[in-house]
Amino acid sequence: MENQHIIVRVATPDDIHYSKTITDEMEASAKARGTGIAKRSPSYVELKMQEGKAVIAVTDNGDWVGFCYIEAWGHGKFVANSGLIVNPAFRGHGVAKAIKKKIFELSREKYPESKIFGLTTGLAVMKINSELGYEPVTYSELTDDEEFWKGCRSCINFDILTSKQRKNCLCTAMLYDPAEKLKEAEERAMADAKAKMEAPVNQLSVTPEGQILQEKKRRGFKGNIKLYDRWLRFKRFVLLNSKKEGGATGTRKKFFLF
Repeated sequence: MENQHIIVRVATPDDIHYSKTITDEMEASAKARGTGIAKRSPSYVELKMQEGKAVIAVTDNGDWVGFCYIEAWGHGKFVANSGLIVNPAFRGHGVAKAIKKKIFELSREKYPESKIFGLTTGLAVMKINSELGYEPVTYSELTDDEEFWKGCRSCINFDILTSKQRKNCLCTAMLYDPAEKLKEAEERAMADAKAKMEAPVNQLSVTPEGQILQEKKRRGFKGNIKLYDRWLRFKRFVLLNSKKEGGATGTRKKFFLF
């Protein structure tokens, strides 16, 4: 891959000639790892490209580098980023991470309210998912859409899944819940606002001319709005009186707020 520029983008119908190469590599990679993935046909991959629900990585010379696609389940309540695969010649260069980031963004764009989940046995993928905001969950938190679970039948570990009543398997389940993330963001914003209110502020002194001086000693309002309001009124009083009197002469006096 020396001197080759890699482009990660949304796949289009013009990319369907890569479909056989992609599905062959998916199968070969699963066999090499000794684990299973839901087998996909070239026609299925082509459909995802035609729908604009896939991300592909290619070089500027047209060599195939990597691929991933979107699947929606439970009437769009759940979305999976499936079939992540990277050409062995290009592995170890951050391609998988770039594809996962792009397919995640595409999923959020097309299904902004859907929960995004994944099942994986790869530690590298788990790390990437975690960086994107996914969290490990139990299988019960995933979609109950039977069509999704039917896709596991081609996996070599399907008997393990069925023996565990579909509650566990070798794959780790990870989930990104946009509603939960929004709630967390709101809670953080509230916590930050509270922290700012409780943060210590510089003790102030105001000269008769209205000049505000800062002292090294610090004092916090600790959310006491009345104290803050009193300080504002005091400052306003000093500044207005200073303006009326035209300033003081002689020795300057300092007014401190305690």
